[in-house]
Amino acid sequence: MSSRRATISDVARQAGVSASTASVVFSGKVAVSDATRAKVMAAADALGYTGPDPRAASLRTGRAGVVAVLFRERLGTAFRDPVTTAMMDGLSDAIGPIGAGILLLNEDGPAETAPTLTTAPLDAAILLGCNEILQSSIDILRRRGIPVVVIEGDAGPDVPRVLLDNVEAQRTAAEHLRSLGHEDVALVTLTKDAARPRGFIDDPAQITVEVTRDRVRGAREVFPDAPAYAVGASSIDEGLAAGRVLLSGRRPTAIIAQSDLLAAGVIRAAEEAGLRVPEDLSVTGFDGITVDGLAPYALTTLAQDAIAKGRAAGEAVVAMLEGREPASLTLTCTFRRGNTTAPVSV
Repeated sequence: MSSRRATISDVARQAGVSASTASVVFSGKVAVSDATRAKVMAAADALGYTGPDPRAASLRTGRAGVVAVLFRERLGTAFRDPVTTAMMDGLSDAIGPIGAGILLLNEDGPAETAPTLTTAPLDAAILLGCNEILQSSIDILRRRGIPVVVIEGDAGPDVPRVLLDNVEAQRTAAEHLRSLGHEDVALVTLTKDAARPRGFIDDPAQITVEVTRDRVRGAREVFPDAPAYAVGASSIDEGLAAGRVLLSGRRPTAIIAQSDLLAAGVIRAAEEAGLRVPEDLSVTGFDGITVDGLAPYALTTLAQDAIAKGRAAGEAVVAMLEGREPASLTLTCTFRRGNTTAPVSV
């Protein structure tokens, strides 16, 4: 028995239609009658034909049909954050028209040791941030001639970037607290060092993740002496751990958290300590997401459009693959006052 894979020509012959007609039935790009579609699908089923060979499509187009997305953190951790999910939705929408799929990668070690990055067939890559580890990934991708886009990071002037106005946005939250009379303010940020996931940041120059560095900078433009406590991930549990530390000694009157999930954890720590929010402690977040179980609190926060961020990165990828000039873009966050901030108690 022959093991030859059935082709679209075989299906067309079985269905009694032209090869071009059978092809458009599978592509879905041209309308055909229900009767013709039924004949072609019945023939395909009889022959065991499941669709065009993706390898043949790759040879015709010169593309692999794959866009890699490289994360700093572990994927299981990253996708607990609704911001990541929304961003990936926007990215999928943008690259959908070119028929590309998404390959998720986690570069938590030297890029040279990651065979997927060095050998996988890729059309383009999107990096979430750009620390020292991801910079080595860019070097490999450049050597392979693969276009790169960075979301919230800096990989050099020749790499398109999709940014948030992190410094200005975080400064806005800090100025809001100062307008309410707060002077004793602390920060909860994301880690600067994977080997030391929690602890106070003594020197902001040590921070290798640009988004964290920018948000600390924005807050310290208003509160230059604000202590910054770093945690390992954007999660409620990590915010709770940070809140316990910051509220155990000389208590600040306000805490600025780098994300809404961290802010929700800080609020839990305050409740655990018998403090009222916002009467005893004001808390601000960042992202503008819905945090389950946070009611009756509505966070004072900076709302970002994560879908637009992912879509912009995807559009930059499509532009490069189509030979057009990709655009770098800076998105603006919107200050949203909730019920977690109030004038400082005298």
